[in-house]
Amino acid sequence: MNRDATPVPADDPAGRAIATVLRAESAARQDIAQAKQQAEQIVDDARALARALADRNERRIRAVVSAFATELDTRLAEIDAEAERMAMPQTPSTAEIAALRSAVAALARELAGGQP
Repeated sequence: MNRDATPVPADDPAGRAIATVLRAESAARQDIAQAKQQAEQIVDDARALARALADRNERRIRAVVSAFATELDTRLAEIDAEAERMAMPQTPSTAEIAALRSAVAALARELAGGQP
């Protein structure tokens, strides 16, 4: 029902006042409906932004975890290789054997009471 379409006689102050109130009420209802629609759009936009931020943060977290896991795997492989290398018997070089023999001979002379 369109209340604005009702003709009001010019000499009816109460009718004019009622018509003015009805027009104001109609405009207010339209403003409220528009404000509700804008509020719903703001909420929808905020939810979409929150989802986008959560997705971006999740991707960043996964990338950081992946980088740490890769670095950890690399370091563990290096440690394992070093441990394996250290567990293998080492053959001393000719120079190392000569230095060891010289040191043993000097120690033996010293212990026997001779000149070092």
